[in-house]
Amino acid sequence: MQWPSDDQDAKSGCARRRGTRFTNAYTNCPICVPARASFATGRYVHEHRCWDNAIAYDGKIASWGHRLMAQGHRVTSIGKLHYLDGDAKRNGFDEEILPMHIVNGVGDLLGLIRDELPRRKGAANLGPEAGPGESEYTKYDRAIADETMKWLTNEAPKYRDKPWAMYVGFVAPHFPLIAPQAFYDLYPVDEVPFPDMYAQDQRPRHPFTDAMRKSMCYDEAFDEPMVRRAIAAYFGLTSFMDHNVGRILQTLEALGLLDSTRIVYSSDHGDNLGTRGMWGKSTMYEESAGIPMIMAGPGVPRGNVCATPVTLADAFPTYVQCVGAKLDAGDATLPGVSLYDIANGLVPRRTVLSEYHAAASITGTSMIRHGQYKYVHYVGLPPMLFDLQTDPYERSDLGRNAQYASVIAECEAVLRTVVDPDAANRNARADQITMIEKRGGKDAILGKGTFRYSPPPGVKAAYH
Repeated sequence: MQWPSDDQDAKSGCARRRGTRFTNAYTNCPICVPARASFATGRYVHEHRCWDNAIAYDGKIASWGHRLMAQGHRVTSIGKLHYLDGDAKRNGFDEEILPMHIVNGVGDLLGLIRDELPRRKGAANLGPEAGPGESEYTKYDRAIADETMKWLTNEAPKYRDKPWAMYVGFVAPHFPLIAPQAFYDLYPVDEVPFPDMYAQDQRPRHPFTDAMRKSMCYDEAFDEPMVRRAIAAYFGLTSFMDHNVGRILQTLEALGLLDSTRIVYSSDHGDNLGTRGMWGKSTMYEESAGIPMIMAGPGVPRGNVCATPVTLADAFPTYVQCVGAKLDAGDATLPGVSLYDIANGLVPRRTVLSEYHAAASITGTSMIRHGQYKYVHYVGLPPMLFDLQTDPYERSDLGRNAQYASVIAECEAVLRTVVDPDAANRNARADQITMIEKRGGKDAILGKGTFRYSPPPGVKAAYH
């Protein structure tokens, strides 16, 4: 793929096969705020109880940053965090540069309402705006890359005797699907792949996803050109994000730090991108719950592909280990395992978990990988089951196939060794009802509406 002309010098740090790619990596929750709480704490959603985008991480549970700071390491955050607010020390950082947190300290209140799902009309703007151009998010990501490069140049050299840790949070390719022209043009709209199972008569039916499509009314007015613009813009934003990562790697290389720095690249969730008529995140399909995970640096196998399932919760032990710090006695119950150890061949005996109790969900959802199977448990509704070995694109849901009843029973039993889905569902509902009352009640929340995405620092949220 030809890079835009202004990025020719950023490729040198990116092009080498420097590390390990994890092919079965998952978010612990396919929506921003809960996923980031799991990333911070190393705990599953039912443990930290940040269920949705209005109940955010507040520093009360120790993060990996707290562990490092307590042992004398400099810990810096640059960019999107999506925590409660910008109290850096409480959040587990010595400093937060250009932080994005939940809107006005309250976040997406509309997502708390799950007894009768509201129609989120702001989602309908996805299509008409999709295409080339600049947005507040593309400006924000450039600023994040600039500040990161500045910190590495001016601050990193001060800590050569004690490893530092930095978290960098870009927003692309998050909505709005507006990509800078040079990156949008990399993907001609008449050549981008059309979403799988997009036609109305091809979309799989399940009570959970049917309700979600009705609430998250993204594409009710879409036509084929609009779909293609959205996909081209998403691809363009992904390359734009790659460009900014490349700028950072180039800086590390120029400073002589690339080969001595361990780097983990990942995301808080994926995007359905029209597949099965779904857009945004919030589902347990691979497009949404699956995430990229790549690790490189000293001691990490080069050019390696690892199929062992991993999640964002593995970040906690990874970062503590990789700077030479130690876990606390209270961390013994963490479900995560160091990605460094897994990359080097460790296959932990555990079951990875993803959960969803947030916007547009009519019931609690839990997902596990069990060998070749992905099992999705919906409280009070039929499960989903996919054989990812024979059906990697999840086109055949076996959850209501009587021939797989024993597999489903076995998967549910394994799931219940990790979480009690019924209890998690009850706790989520109770916490959300409490938060609804705290914020003025259901009618007040419905009356205000919600924003389409969290604005970057200095920009006010637009409600719909």
